[in-house]
Amino acid sequence: MHKITTIILLILTLSFTNNNLSAQNWDIETLERLNNQSEMKGFSTFISESTIITSFGIPVGIGITALVKDDDKMLKEALYIGASQMINNGLTYALKLSFNRERPYDTYPQLEPYKIMSSASFPSGHTSLAFSTATALSLQYPKWYIIAPSFLWASSVGYSRMNLGVHYPTDIIAGSILGAGSAYLTLKLNELFWEKKNHKQILTWQD
Repeated sequence: MHKITTIILLILTLSFTNNNLSAQNWDIETLERLNNQSEMKGFSTFISESTIITSFGIPVGIGITALVKDDDKMLKEALYIGASQMINNGLTYALKLSFNRERPYDTYPQLEPYKIMSSASFPSGHTSLAFSTATALSLQYPKWYIIAPSFLWASSVGYSRMNLGVHYPTDIIAGSILGAGSAYLTLKLNELFWEKKNHKQILTWQD
């Protein structure tokens, strides 16, 4: 676990450092180009505003279905997806506090954000949450009709945050890496947990 966490943090640190040293022009030029795509603002607003509801609705929906069907395996899958989101959110906000990067519209007043955000810019929380959800779903249900729509949606979330002028491309890249890494890390922790519990069933669990 320590090694995986270290690798994730190292990748994110290198990404942020690289942005400061050599990719700043690409970062802002790409953002300005995407932010100027005004015809996509309605779509981006819808995708962006629905990200949290969609993300947390997925494990809740799977969990409710599991309880109705009395399906212990499905319930564990729902708990895993929810746990991956919580770990992702914790890491995301820890990194936001650590880097404390200004939002792009604070540095470049010519950008037009759809709203003013209170948190730091790096990494993108919406993107990390979306990619955590998409990766967790894909790991639990490795079918093309789950994987393709999941990552298309997650990528749309990342695009929407740039189109709306609230994140740099490097925020999005870091968010996607963090989200996917969080889901994988949680999967390994989840496997270790249930191995120690001898894969007991939750629905008939008695201490």
